Amino acid sequence: MKRILTTMACAWLFGIGVHAQGNIQTEKPYGYLYCHMSGAGEWTAYALSRDGLNYHDLIEGQPVYDTEKVNKIEGGSRDAYIARSFDGKGYVMVTTDMCVRKSKHWYNYGINLLRSDDLIHWESVTFDFRKGPSIFCDPQTVDVYRDYSKICRVWAPQVMWDADYVWSDGTRGGYFVYYSLLNSEEDTYDRIFYSYADRSFTRLTKPQVLIDWGYATIDTDINYLKSDGMYHLMIKKEGGTPGIFTSLSKQLTGPWPEPDDRDYVNFEGRKKCEGPSAFQLIGEDTWRVGYIEYSSNPKHYRICQADAYLRNFHDPVDIKGVEAPQHGSFLIIDKKEYKRLEKWSRRELKKRKN
Repeated sequence: MKRILTTMACAWLFGIGVHAQGNIQTEKPYGYLYCHMSGAGEWTAYALSRDGLNYHDLIEGQPVYDTEKVNKIEGGSRDAYIARSFDGKGYVMVTTDMCVRKSKHWYNYGINLLRSDDLIHWESVTFDFRKGPSIFCDPQTVDVYRDYSKICRVWAPQVMWDADYVWSDGTRGGYFVYYSLLNSEEDTYDRIFYSYADRSFTRLTKPQVLIDWGYATIDTDINYLKSDGMYHLMIKKEGGTPGIFTSLSKQLTGPWPEPDDRDYVNFEGRKKCEGPSAFQLIGEDTWRVGYIEYSSNPKHYRICQADAYLRNFHDPVDIKGVEAPQHGSFLIIDKKEYKRLEKWSRRELKKRKN
């Protein structure tokens, strides 16, 4: 059932615009929405920008939605990744369901799939991977684990629309959801897996291995580049030289070769970095890459530059105007969306203070 987003499919998508990550985008770009985990707590926050570097928090960086209601396992929301729905009429988001503040450990058990019509009101479905095959919609698919109940990390999900994916009933198109998994009894390190979600963004297929390089890998960001017609992956790897590295593939589902140790985000030295999220500035073909440098105190959310091939990283600067930036993503929005969010922020902040 595997299908890739071919050049022909991309050409079809360009009729309504394509997001930097390969997803649908507005035809009238105006600004940027930075959707992220708050560094002040385990919730999803928003910030807006006109230039991609200078931002301002919405509702003072408070939670965008009721975190306890949306994240049904632990009540904490981390690593928010946002994109437009396949038809361009709505929005989808994926988050790590996790609350270290409550659990006091770095284990978690599932992810959340969210959908919205306006970027403000969100509905969600939570997938607790410990429950095993019964939560997935493809019982005929071979299971990668004997015992799902031993899954102890499901981290940093992201999503990309794959117009060529074919379901068992012949329906075409699905959301490619990718994330890292660790099973405490069957794994010795974190690997990258993927599933497919249906158009309703409520059903999910069983996890399948996407990347296994023989050492721990997390925090993957995949982008389709028009410059070379290839999929580009950015990833945090723990084996060999640690840091944020890149890999290229002709197909979304791989194979993904091990990264080139000569070309990576290396200007942070021995400081630890994770959570890469690449985006293009409006009207430009070069790239920007956001990531969190988390070993300093205070931490720094940085945005560096890259060329049109998402290579040659340089000139990192701290994001400006966000009180508590952390692992997140960037969505290009139009003027109507931008103004609607600003208006909502003013009203919501007033309501919360009363």
